[in-house]
Amino acid sequence: MTGARLLQVQLALIPAAAIAAGNWLVAGWVRAGDPNWWVPSVVWLVAAPLVLAIVYVSTLPRLAAEQAPAPSPVEPAERNDAPALRLLAMLQEDGRLVDFLQEDIALYSDEQVGAAVRDIHEKTRKALRECVTLEPVMAGSEGESVTVPAGFEPTSVRLVGNVSGAPPFRGVLRHPGWRATAVSLPLRHGQDAAIVAPAEVEVS
Repeated sequence: MTGARLLQVQLALIPAAAIAAGNWLVAGWVRAGDPNWWVPSVVWLVAAPLVLAIVYVSTLPRLAAEQAPAPSPVEPAERNDAPALRLLAMLQEDGRLVDFLQEDIALYSDEQVGAAVRDIHEKTRKALRECVTLEPVMAGSEGESVTVPAGFEPTSVRLVGNVSGAPPFRGVLRHPGWRATAVSLPLRHGQDAAIVAPAEVEVS
């Protein structure tokens, strides 16, 4: 039995015992036929149960509040674009991809851009492979002849060039496409999803 429940039982039993004792005395007075105790007896028999009820009911809200479990913290619902922002944050953290795309590279020579791209490519490629597993939509190398069968999914294969008639279509593979087979993005609890990269301040 919990402490709150035990206290509730005690608060009910103690007044009940007092009323029982009082009723015993009232019964003796009635049995003795003493008219001087008629009014006090009636008052006791009517008022005592009401007092007990009031005492008992007055303890219920407090005890219920003590027994009620504390509400568990509820995390705010994740915004719809949070996964995309988490991926962008990973590419920025590992390869500074956002910095590169936001930079005006027209100010730099081809040699400078080439050196920067090699480093960014290596790091962002590694980060992307850690987050997303990709496979080609169509097997084959670019420039090879391929056949697009009847019943193909238009969202998976885009037909370009002189398209007429009904499938199957014969053509040249210009891009094999990419299909994500697995996605694993680390959660960022307690962080603003819109912050792709925090500002950095070096304090001297």
